[in-house]
Amino acid sequence: ATLPWMGLFVVGVTLVLLFLAFGSVVLPLKAVAMNVLSLSASFGALVWIFQDGNLSSWLGFDTTGSIEATQPILMLAMAFGLSMDYEVFLLSRVREQWDRSHDNTAAVAAGLQRTGGIITSAALLLVVVIGAFSTSGIVFIKMIGVGMIIAILVDATIVRALLVPATMRLLGRWNWWAPAPLAKLWSRYGLREGGEPARAGVPDPRRAVDARMRV
Repeated sequence: ATLPWMGLFVVGVTLVLLFLAFGSVVLPLKAVAMNVLSLSASFGALVWIFQDGNLSSWLGFDTTGSIEATQPILMLAMAFGLSMDYEVFLLSRVREQWDRSHDNTAAVAAGLQRTGGIITSAALLLVVVIGAFSTSGIVFIKMIGVGMIIAILVDATIVRALLVPATMRLLGRWNWWAPAPLAKLWSRYGLREGGEPARAGVPDPRRAVDARMRV
């Protein structure tokens, strides 16, 4: 009964934090939609394997024809958190490049190039660690292991390396759109890495001061 409220709370907090981080109302909605895809794949696989009994002999368990009610809640919290971690890592690098060049295509390409290998390595490490759960003789723990493996692999490959960059490329400058009132709010309270990027043709006053001090 509390699962819908939990989902709404998680999504709401995620939307607010991502807006504060990137100053866009489009990117948070896209991030949630992409995470839902990887979660749907994971939940669908769990139903197909553990509820319908497919691969039961290969994985070594006896199917009960159902999934415990606590399983989706636990999987939602773990998989959503990991997926959003990869999303923020990728978008941070894309935003950094966007602030420098304001070229959306170049920003997406640079962000994926700089984070793709790291995200893949982190995903493989988690698959190895969490995958050990799938060898457990306890079905509940085995379900967590199998479900997390599927969620991580789908998110790090199909979603993060293909769908996210492709969607951002198609959206273009709309990736960074926000209504004027929210844009003003972000300019005042937004979360940024470092200071504001220098505008083209305008010298950074801090560098000018440093140059005078050297003279």
